[in-house]
Amino acid sequence: MENKITNQLPDEVATQALSNINETVTLLSPYLIALNPQERQSLPKMSDGTAPFVEKCLDYCQSNPQFAPPYLDSEGFKSDMGMWKQLIAVLRPLQQLMQNLDDTTTEAGSESYTAALTYYNSVKQAAKLSVPGSKAIYEDLKDRFAKRSSAQG
Repeated sequence: MENKITNQLPDEVATQALSNINETVTLLSPYLIALNPQERQSLPKMSDGTAPFVEKCLDYCQSNPQFAPPYLDSEGFKSDMGMWKQLIAVLRPLQQLMQNLDDTTTEAGSESYTAALTYYNSVKQAAKLSVPGSKAIYEDLKDRFAKRSSAQG
């Protein structure tokens, strides 16, 4: 199996990245909300395909306000669209970063687990052959694969 993760993330880089993330969270938190799953599901969604339509409607709403119904908050519409544009510009690179972080941690975890299984199977075989020192290691590691009864959960 190919080992794709061949370098280490320096501690200083990890520390600085986490610090920058915390700073960004602090910076943006006053402007962000949290939706529950039902709220999220019930909302009409803005997408790249929808954005030009929404922008065109906003332009028309501003240049032809006589067609805006009295219950439409035109300034709120303008403000919401501005907020969407600003946040989507922040969100897109973060989504790419999150995907790359997820891919890299998945790969690193898989490579680590594969190496651990390789070592475990070697120790298990050594214990079967009564190689000195292997039994204690095998006994310590084998709990990971112990069958659990349904009563234990």
